[in-house]
Amino acid sequence: MLELRPNCECCDKDLPPEATDALICTFECTFCADCVDNVLGGVCPNCGGNFAPRPIRPAAKLAKYPPSTRRVLKAEGCGPRKAA
Repeated sequence: MLELRPNCECCDKDLPPEATDALICTFECTFCADCVDNVLGGVCPNCGGNFAPRPIRPAAKLAKYPPSTRRVLKAEGCGPRKAA
């Protein structure tokens, strides 16, 4: 089951289950579209993978399958990705 994390790991913006600007990588790292586009250059700083839109869980399923309440924030910050 997809975790549906509640915030952007970079800027801590709230990303509720219905957010259309939430993006995830294959490890469910969660970032807002603004940080992915303008800070991260489309590359996950945790795993080096790309991003895809996070699916929206239907509201009728949220009671039985609630989103995560655990906020994840990069303690070292989330600056521009360094060139390889």
